[in-house]
Formats: sequence, structure tokens, C-alpha cells
Amino acid sequence: PKMEAEVLKILGGVSSDASVCSPLQDLRVSATCNRVPVVDGHTECVSLEFAGEPPSIDAIKQCLREYTCEAQDLGCFSAPAQVINVTEEEDRPQPRLDRNAGAGMSVTVGRIRPCPVFHVRFTLLVHNTILGAAGASILNAEYAAKKGYIV
Repeated sequence: PKMEAEVLKILGGVSSDASVCSPLQDLRVSATCNRVPVVDGHTECVSLEFAGEPPSIDAIKQCLREYTCEAQDLGCFSAPAQVINVTEEEDRPQPRLDRNAGAGMSVTVGRIRPCPVFHVRFTLLVHNTILGAAGASILNAEYAAKKGYIV
């Protein structure tokens, strides 16, 4: 439940004075985190159901590939060139092979396919100690400085 709630917060919005988060309302998320003994990397299996007619698998892949974030637009040094790497290999993503994508600051998504329960499912991998902790903190500070929130 925490992971699913966090996704909705991340995809949601923020009030104009940045004091309140508004979780996304029209997306249902079912996710699980695989706890396995790897050196680095968190792998998640995610299933999504859309509010209306779901996009095609190809449209989802294109949307993920074309996704950019404001940190890239602002020229933050730590922002990866490609935020989301979509892989077509059936056995990817894998921690040892994909955790360092974008110097550890990118998310690798693979196994994107129709889901028999929700509309779509996929597997994603992030580097837990780079994007999940230290690197994200540095990127957040760069972003805050570029936006003028800190000096």
C-alpha cells in the first residue's frame, strides 16, 4: 500500500504555494517490491488500470520513451539524458545489467504487456542507492536551486 500511494503522489500535483500534494485520482496501481539479495537495485512489478480506454502497448512504450522531467529542461547536472529507458528484451530489466542506466539516475522499464487483471503490467528497475537516495537528494537540491527555492 505505501508504494502504491507514493506512485499516486508522484504522478499527482502540488498546490500553487507548494504546501499540499494532490494524489492522482483516476489511476489504480497494484505494485509489489521484490526483496532479493542483490548488491544494488530495486525491481518492481507494476500493474496499471486506466480510468477510460487504455492506450495500446506501443503507445505506452512511446510515452515512457519520450518522457522528460523539468530537471532536464532546467539543465540540472545530475538529471539523466534519458529518464526512462524502455527495454524490449524478455529477461530485462536485471539489476546487474541495468542498475547503472543513466549513471544510476534512470529508470529501466521492460516486460511491458497486457495484464489479465488490470490493463497493463511491466517490470521496472531503479538504482536504490543512487536514484533512491543520494543521487535523488543531489538532483532535488540542484532543482531547488534552479527554481530559486534555495540560494
